[in-house]
Amino acid sequence: MKSLKTLYIGAGILGTLIVAAIFAPLVTSYDPTEQDLMQTLSGPTGAHWLGTDALGRDVFSRLIYGARVDLTIGVLAVLLPFIIGVSLGLMTGWFGGKFDSSVMRVVDTVIAFPFYVLAIALVFIFGPGVKSIIVAITLVGWVAYCRIVRANVLVAKELDYVHAARLTGLPTRRILRRHLLPNVISQAIVFSMSDIVLSILAIVSLGYLGLGVPIPTAEWGSMIQEGQPYILQQWWLATIPGFMVVIVGFALSLIGDGLVARLER
Repeated sequence: MKSLKTLYIGAGILGTLIVAAIFAPLVTSYDPTEQDLMQTLSGPTGAHWLGTDALGRDVFSRLIYGARVDLTIGVLAVLLPFIIGVSLGLMTGWFGGKFDSSVMRVVDTVIAFPFYVLAIALVFIFGPGVKSIIVAITLVGWVAYCRIVRANVLVAKELDYVHAARLTGLPTRRILRRHLLPNVISQAIVFSMSDIVLSILAIVSLGYLGLGVPIPTAEWGSMIQEGQPYILQQWWLATIPGFMVVIVGFALSLIGDGLVARLER
């Protein structure tokens, strides 16, 4: 019961943010890129709930539209590594041999480098932009899913139900898709919750360093960087975008904990 409650709380928090991001034009009437130099660095008011930044842009609207950008990129940057890693994990665990050895050498090489350092280095090479971020995180992130699924396949393929499927003459593709995948993918799904948090942190970090989504697009990392010079006067400019990252991470952690508890029952 507690696991279900945790799952619902996390899903409720994240779902509320996703709905607000999708229907951003209905949540706020301000254009996140519209400048008003007569209203720069104003505090929270009835017209501007979280004030305005150094260019007079509404902070609340940029926060909501920024959620749309960061969450979309974060999910895409995890979906592609998930598909690639799970597929390779299935094949390496099942077939083994030279193919397994070759893939695992690549995995060991990528894992030898810190995630953020390698992701930032790749974006620096490819150049800033959404595509570069997704490609960089994909090239770095698939290895974790591959290791998780491979380890589960090595155990599962020795179980009786898999031997029975092989003895009946079922093709390998059907065994992998219908018998192995449903039983080895659960840990990868749980891990993807924390991986989305890592991806969003990477996106925000890249935005802070000027390697993320091009300005003036609203994005939490660039908002933190732009608000940093005013941290002692207008502290909310930098802290509230950071707080949003914490909220997303907290919600995804609750979802992950809830999924773990449910799968262990």
